[in-house]
Amino acid sequence: MRHRFSVSPAIFVGLLLLSGCSSHPPARPGAIADRAAVPAVGEASRPTAAESDMPLEGGYSARTVTGDYAGYPALDRFIARMAQQHGFPHDYLKGLFSQAQRKTWTINYMRKESKPGPPSPGGWSRYRAQFLDGLHIARGVDFWRRHAGTLRQASERYGVPAEYILGIMGVETVYGANLGSHRVLDALTTLAFDSPRRADYFTEELEKFLLMARQERIDPAQPRGSFAGAMGLGQFMPSSFLKWAVDFDGDGRKDLWQPADAIGSVANYFAAHGWRSGEGVVIPAVLMRGGRCELETGYHTRYSVAELARNGIMPRGVLDADMPVSLLRLRAEAGDEYWLGLPNFYVITRYNNSTYYAMAVHELAQAIRGRYH
Repeated sequence: MRHRFSVSPAIFVGLLLLSGCSSHPPARPGAIADRAAVPAVGEASRPTAAESDMPLEGGYSARTVTGDYAGYPALDRFIARMAQQHGFPHDYLKGLFSQAQRKTWTINYMRKESKPGPPSPGGWSRYRAQFLDGLHIARGVDFWRRHAGTLRQASERYGVPAEYILGIMGVETVYGANLGSHRVLDALTTLAFDSPRRADYFTEELEKFLLMARQERIDPAQPRGSFAGAMGLGQFMPSSFLKWAVDFDGDGRKDLWQPADAIGSVANYFAAHGWRSGEGVVIPAVLMRGGRCELETGYHTRYSVAELARNGIMPRGVLDADMPVSLLRLRAEAGDEYWLGLPNFYVITRYNNSTYYAMAVHELAQAIRGRYH
């Protein structure tokens, strides 16, 4: 028989006043791949004959690159690699990159950006307030009502509840209201060739963006998104698009700026990363030994419920003793909150490597569901 642990609601009352564990600050909202570990730069496979013969939109052609990116050796090498490995015509890419514009604001922002320090007291409350407000909840309910059929189909196909699909799109773009105004071509070209920080990563994303544009038969100078190149209602980076975007409305194209494909793609992303249908996401926890915790916290931690119990940390609910969970600390204004992240919580962090982000998605999802029903 499996041992189970739980704590009564009465013991939970003092939870918000407890503090003591280390934690990890939230990543800023942005693109899926921008929050994950930087992928290794690998050699792409050679194109098939069918890929090489795909029509290229925009009609670009030039003998040399002109404009903001004229005379960039790294860009010249990139063009040569795209031609050799993926069959893009040199003249087409030279003409396309002659249209690319350097984003000075992005360069300055990336230079100033530094790694965040430890989370400050009340940081969770301030972060939460950005997304758990009347606007996000009301628009989420309205979006659900307008796309109920599509959300139901996606939930049935991928096993992901509609409210969590909405939680992602709410945090990312307020259901399409904030899609970003930067041309993806400009954003990725700037970050690949004018910003040393993570240049390899953004060069790979630029490669994937061109492959995406060819695959979907779109002019690569047209799509707009975030300053980092994230696209659509769910803010997919190009590499994520190629891996997990789906044509959910069956019109022959993957268009993440349209609700149906965005809904299906977010659900597919969760399913591909191990979402467990019918299971929970988080459960609150309490500290039983004087309100102090010496264990490391964060979405990446892994403890059994029994191990946490030996350290005086108990779930407010029933969990199997051998169940693996992450120990989370949220620095609220009223005091630190402690939670246990279940496997589905970790899946949400695959979208953004941040405890605060995943918890905001969870709480927004629950708020939308409560209002909708």
